[in-house]
Amino acid sequence: MYFDNYKQHPDAQVNPALLWEYDLSRFDFQQMRNVVVQRVVERGWPDDWYAALNLYGEDGMVAAIKELPYLNDKDMNFVSVIFEIPLPELKCYEKKQYRQSHWNS
Repeated sequence: MYFDNYKQHPDAQVNPALLWEYDLSRFDFQQMRNVVVQRVVERGWPDDWYAALNLYGEDGMVAAIKELPYLNDKDMNFVSVIFEIPLPELKCYEKKQYRQSHWNS
């Protein structure tokens, strides 16, 4: 895994700018795991990835990624490769297959 040295960064924290619309003094990171993981995948820097991996572990990250309803193609393929998750196991990939595209696209 690309971020397999995350345990060497125990002091890493998720950038508050990723969760700008939430009051972080009362934010429950465990209950809002999917929101945090989606923001980190879409907009996070390496420190955000380290923080999320320290919070949820590899298994928690994989479980959250599999449940995400939407990721763009680039992010979807990135997490598929990094965490070795087959694309059909991702909810966002499955939903994308059901969407009909226009004739010209």
